[in-house]
Amino acid sequence: MDRMLYIGMSGAKEVMLSQGMNGNNLANVSTTGFREDLAQQRSMSVFGLGHPTRVYAMTEKAGVDYSPGPIESTGRDMDLAIKQDGWFTVQSKDGTEAYTRAGNLRITPQGILTTGAGLPVLGNGGPISLPPSESVTIGVDGTITVRPLGQGAAALAVVDRIRLVNPKLSDLEKSRDGLFRLKNGGEADPDATVRVMPGMLERSNVSVVEAMVRMITLTRNFDMQTKVMSTAEEIDKSTNTLMRMS
Repeated sequence: MDRMLYIGMSGAKEVMLSQGMNGNNLANVSTTGFREDLAQQRSMSVFGLGHPTRVYAMTEKAGVDYSPGPIESTGRDMDLAIKQDGWFTVQSKDGTEAYTRAGNLRITPQGILTTGAGLPVLGNGGPISLPPSESVTIGVDGTITVRPLGQGAAALAVVDRIRLVNPKLSDLEKSRDGLFRLKNGGEADPDATVRVMPGMLERSNVSVVEAMVRMITLTRNFDMQTKVMSTAEEIDKSTNTLMRMS
């Protein structure tokens, strides 16, 4: 009975972990540039003294769905979507370089260009700082042009260029903060071929319908595992009763 109970217990535990990952995907359906986390389950033998006679289920993060999310027109000049492949470079909260597809940019009162999450956007020489200006224009190659305060329409000045990169997807990994980093801990080289689309935003690539169906399936799997544990308990009680009768 212990084998049956152990299998049901480990299965229920791992289904809960999968449900948590799926719930996180659902919670980020409206997050700009979000990439869906993928999960998989497999059986693992329990090794110890003697032969491995027990098997448990294991849920693991299989990777990330890198397929692009839908592009939406916003009409806002500071909104950017990357055309096809590529990433924006930002400075994460721990000070390291990270990459994101979220192009909902903002300018702080101090003139720092940030993402909607408040992370500084990196340019050629670090975080991009903009001077007080009448207007800010971002070109398709990430070049930032401003018209200084009190100047005419012809008085334009290039202040920086957003650092756009395009490393191999196999070299990237998703961190717990939702940002992407190189697996070796290094920094990706700028890629001049990456292009952005002003006035557009890339939405999350999570499918609400698929995530909801997955949630229902996982819930049913959890119920099935708990029934296995209940059945094991009933069989154990029946066995004890027969032993007392004998």
